Amino acid sequence: MIQFGIFLGRDPIDSKELNEEPYEGDLSVNFSTITPKKPNSALRKVARVRLTSGFEITAYIPGIGHNLQEHSVVLVRGGRVKDLPGVRYHIVRGTLDAVGVKDRQQGRSSAL
Repeated sequence: MIQFGIFLGRDPIDSKELNEEPYEGDLSVNFSTITPKKPNSALRKVARVRLTSGFEITAYIPGIGHNLQEHSVVLVRGGRVKDLPGVRYHIVRGTLDAVGVKDRQQGRSSAL
């Protein structure tokens, strides 16, 4: 943020679930699928994750297919899924127990 020509640094992360940090590595509890809000139709993959802060959150698993099981250790970042109510976090693919998307040719960043 820039104010009066002075760079004030990054905006603070105000998520108490992530202890106001950009990422949090935690233990996944169980996995399920959720149907999105109208007018969309799909089965979106989500995971219940128990954070080290004691909270239990719902995190979205991006990409096609995943290898996660109960008690997998995953890295969680902020970022909601617009058509899934209550899902405000993403699991970072390609880190810890979450492998990257199989056979991906383009867009190989850690965000997918």
